[in-house]
Amino acid sequence: MLSSIGIPGLILILIIALVIFGPSKLPEIGRAFGRTLTEFKAAACDLTADDEEAPKESAAKAEGTTKPAN
Repeated sequence: MLSSIGIPGLILILIIALVIFGPSKLPEIGRAFGRTLTEFKAAACDLTADDEEAPKESAAKAEGTTKPAN
């Protein structure tokens, strides 16, 4: 997603952000963005962990409810 931007594009984005928000507000915005990104990653990890556990639970339930054929 961001791999095609490159170094010059990132520098341009930082300069525009500096002009728009000013030097005093920029660190605060960066911290808020970092916290948001961390929370998003944690939520994504929780969702993938739930998805991995769900098939195991359903397989365990299926093993307990099936009757062996004689």
